[in-house]
Amino acid sequence: MKDLQFNRHRRLRQSETMRALVRETHLRKEDLIYPLFVVEGENIKNVVPSMPGVYHISLDNLQAEMDEVVSLGIKSIILFGVPAEKDELGKQAYHNHGIVQEATRFVKERYPDLVVIADTCLCQYTSHGHCGIVKDGKVLNDETLDLLAKTAVSQAEAGADIIAPSNMMDGFVAAIRHGLDEAGYHDVPIMSYAVKYSSSFYGPFRDAAHSTPQFGDRRTYQMDPANRMEALREAQSDMEEGADFLIVKPALSYLDIMREVKDRFNAPVVAYNVSGEYSMVKAAAQNGWVNEQEIVMEKLTSMKRAGADLIITYFAKDVANWLS
Repeated sequence: MKDLQFNRHRRLRQSETMRALVRETHLRKEDLIYPLFVVEGENIKNVVPSMPGVYHISLDNLQAEMDEVVSLGIKSIILFGVPAEKDELGKQAYHNHGIVQEATRFVKERYPDLVVIADTCLCQYTSHGHCGIVKDGKVLNDETLDLLAKTAVSQAEAGADIIAPSNMMDGFVAAIRHGLDEAGYHDVPIMSYAVKYSSSFYGPFRDAAHSTPQFGDRRTYQMDPANRMEALREAQSDMEEGADFLIVKPALSYLDIMREVKDRFNAPVVAYNVSGEYSMVKAAAQNGWVNEQEIVMEKLTSMKRAGADLIITYFAKDVANWLS
């Protein structure tokens, strides 16, 4: 044995302080974006059945939630709206007093330094549950772009700091950038859902957002999970059209895509740690099968290691507590 030559990698793993000293990837509170589901009505704080710890919250209960978020040191939230009324054109998405617009005003009046991101889509607001105008059973691309631009402008007018379009229509970034600029919102950035796969991991979100399609599915506009090069083409198009951030969604099963997006494009990359990823961990933890804190921290660190600058996660409040 005395003649063996080999590297002693374990020298840098001997204690927790040593491991912390040489740690390459770090997760910070500033990296977290916390999603909120705001609903119309009064005195509502109802847990989403498939997402323990996540709630539908009415505006009159939003103050307490925001107080907790800010006290934990979370700097950014993303708002999803669940309207009381829906129609074929999703008019409540771009109504000046829509639920996201009202929630944005509520938050910005009380916490002006908090970054408010507005999800920009139609699926929660349409009676058919699709992300665009539907005619003869088909989702129309170009006709939908005008409504998306109107939605983005109304959200910017309400005070949203960032517009986050999630609909996956071709040209949606170009249309929204044009609409924002024309309305004078040149400085409002776009956080594009640039790479959004047609994923089975979205099930609990559709429960939370009441956005399940009433017919068919979203595979004609969301991406095939088997495709890699298509993701890079999507991201390239969005960058050329004026995107300021690029979201990869879902995160966990697409870490390879996230790394390629980060390596190729000079823009902040956002991982969306989606509802299915959240609910699976919660269910396993409640059954005592996994250590929730350890597995969540490992999972989110893997997203940072893969290239994510920011992470949208329903675990944000838990992680902020653990980091403290």
